[in-house]
Amino acid sequence: MILADAEVERCLEASLELAEFAMDTMRRERPTGADVWTKSHAADWVTAVDLAVEAHVRDRLGAWFPGHGIVGEEYGVSAAHEAGGPVWYCDPVDGTTNFVHGLPWSSFSLAVADSSGLRAGVVADPHRREVFSAVRGAGARLDGVAVSCAPAATLTGAIVLSELEGTRLWDGMTDMAGALADTGCVTRVMGSSALTLASVGAGRAAAAVFGNVHPIDVAAGVLVAREAGCVTRSASRVDPVLGGEPVACRAAFVASAPGVVDAVVAAIG
Repeated sequence: MILADAEVERCLEASLELAEFAMDTMRRERPTGADVWTKSHAADWVTAVDLAVEAHVRDRLGAWFPGHGIVGEEYGVSAAHEAGGPVWYCDPVDGTTNFVHGLPWSSFSLAVADSSGLRAGVVADPHRREVFSAVRGAGARLDGVAVSCAPAATLTGAIVLSELEGTRLWDGMTDMAGALADTGCVTRVMGSSALTLASVGAGRAAAAVFGNVHPIDVAAGVLVAREAGCVTRSASRVDPVLGGEPVACRAAFVASAPGVVDAVVAAIG
């Protein structure tokens, strides 16, 4: 099923409303004590805020778009996901480890895709009260103002962002950082994949490189980056909904300013 333009606009409006709710909740209710626990291992954090935000998102999307599927970080896949309609990807708190420790780099991420791919999405930064948004074919915005990726033509003096694979360096990450350093470029590991991608789209870094990706975490950020003019490259193991021109390198996904994408891929090896 392909969403009509008017439906995509409704999806964006809904996403922006839910982003405001998520930011308010994250700012008001930083969890402590019994409101924080772990899931698959001792460093895999989840909080009462994660659950509350995703539950609200599911409730509202279910009411507004009853035929749409939902894939969420905390509550999994909805029954409607199997029906072949549009699908929403929600990460209620992307960067929960930072959030738990009070480090102000986490975000709310929400995107919708149909059979043609990603259509609309938002990445909300509650700490700076910024909302990145994008609709495919209509550009990317930060708080309603159009943004574009950096006009970088060289990596010298630039910043490339990356993320760990869970708690570990991904295969090739150290080599990449060394190769980038040789060009005069610095690498930063931030802790929220969605916000990392949105920041590249806003021109705050030259590129983002990931060793592993999942639509829940990055779908909205990928759309923001692309609509801001970034070029994306992906390994064969990347979920098809994220797309990206195939590239043979050790990273799973790259979003880059066009002028330096070849240099970034070369640095990955």
